[in-house]
Amino acid sequence: MSDDLDLFGTPAAQGKKTSGRSPREPVPVPLAERMRPASLDEVAGQTHLLGPGKPLRLAFESGKPHSMILWGPPGVGKTTLARLMAKGFDADFIALSAVFSGVKEIREAVAHAEVARKMGRHTLLFVDEVHRFNKAQQDAFLPYVEQGLVTFIGATTENPSFEVNAALLSRAAVYVLEALDSEAMTALFERTCRCACPELAFDDDARSRMTGFADGDARRLMNLIEQVQIAAATIGENLITAHFIEQTLSRDLRRFDKGGEAFYDQISALHKSVRGSDPDAALYWMCRMLDGGADPLYLGRRIVRMATEDIGLADPRALEIALNACAAYERLGSPEGELALAEAIVFMACAAKSNAVYVAYGAARRFIKQSGSLPVPLHLRNAPTKLMKELGYSHGYRYAHDEPQAYAAGERYLPDSVEPPNWYRPTPRGMEAKIAEKLTHLRRLDAQAKRTEHEGSPAVTTAKNNDGAP
Repeated sequence: MSDDLDLFGTPAAQGKKTSGRSPREPVPVPLAERMRPASLDEVAGQTHLLGPGKPLRLAFESGKPHSMILWGPPGVGKTTLARLMAKGFDADFIALSAVFSGVKEIREAVAHAEVARKMGRHTLLFVDEVHRFNKAQQDAFLPYVEQGLVTFIGATTENPSFEVNAALLSRAAVYVLEALDSEAMTALFERTCRCACPELAFDDDARSRMTGFADGDARRLMNLIEQVQIAAATIGENLITAHFIEQTLSRDLRRFDKGGEAFYDQISALHKSVRGSDPDAALYWMCRMLDGGADPLYLGRRIVRMATEDIGLADPRALEIALNACAAYERLGSPEGELALAEAIVFMACAAKSNAVYVAYGAARRFIKQSGSLPVPLHLRNAPTKLMKELGYSHGYRYAHDEPQAYAAGERYLPDSVEPPNWYRPTPRGMEAKIAEKLTHLRRLDAQAKRTEHEGSPAVTTAKNNDGAP
């Protein structure tokens, strides 16, 4: 295959300035680039795509390229796979970055592809961070993909369902790449050390720290190894310990893109752990988010929602504890205030669960949307003036505190045309079990009052007539 090409078909390494370096002084190549896999067998992880009989392995073996979207976190091999495809299919490789490119660069890439086709060569067009292109820019690829002028490969860290146009998405297969697991990271670490820094010896703890800091990101691991190698050479050290790692590396935060896919996945995991009554899992996801830089008060707001959505009246203390945790954090700040949030999270996970209020609220909202503005019954209307009283406002209203058990059995509070919908159905858990008992008792009183009215009790009839009801 030809060397990687820039937009004008020139080998990418040609014509670049050396930023003041002597022509004889070689430009240092980052370790991550030097260790870039030269074959599929050298790619770390992704066995679900690259193992025998798996989708991408079969695509390579077929010799027939097709357009695709590679979706996964940073440092898992998206660019590497695109380069290997160009090599495997003997195609020209043109790389664009959506961060720096626009429609102009797309047109230049297409122009090169047209020249290449006349010379009997196919072009693989790789677009990194494709989700950063707007709709018009993404649409610009469509005719050339449909014509087969280019094989389009887009790389994205965001969910393509939301970030890639449906038209482009329908013309490309989507492959999901995963963060490297500990086994893949350890294997990659060992291979890199053997090839790039055999003079260094890492103890087990140091090796564990390095792979842990890299957090499933191969590129980050390479960069960390390179930093350690430079630091060790500077002081003449060959044995790398955990203490050396801690002193040498500024600890990077775990992978966490506030506002991105990882953000919503982790907050979803936190909420579902609480709903599932697993305090350990809830603490894990809370600490993961704090470790990744999430705003603690954002977590506080989510805890308040958990209290109302998933616990509700099964334990009304939940809302109070959630609000107090937010107030405690606002007063104490970090890290002391985070303990209050942790206390609230554990309480939410352990509390009795009920979404009865959440379900009832949603049902009421839907009913109102469908039924429109029904009039308030006359007996429930306010009557501050003489005219209103003469029109029947408030006539027949029964003051609950004057009734037996402070309950006006049989009274109606809904619009006249609405039958009791039974939206709120308390669960048999926590305090709602007591609420359920009370509501059952009140419904029995209502039924008894209806039977008495149906039998034509003089007392009831007289009371209604005296109240002025029709």
